[in-house]
Amino acid sequence: MGWDFVIIGYVLAGLLFLTYSVTLLRKGRALAARVPEDKRTFLD
Repeated sequence: MGWDFVIIGYVLAGLLFLTYSVTLLRKGRALAARVPEDKRTFLD
C-alpha cells in the first residue's frame, strides 16, 4: 500500500532527470554549432 508513492516518486524523479539531461544535451549542441570553425579547439 505505501510502496505506491515510493515507486511513483522514483518514476517521476527518473523522468525529471531524463528530461533535464536531454534538454542540456540539445542546448549544448545548439551552442556548439554557433562557434566558428577556427575557434573550435575540441579534438584538435
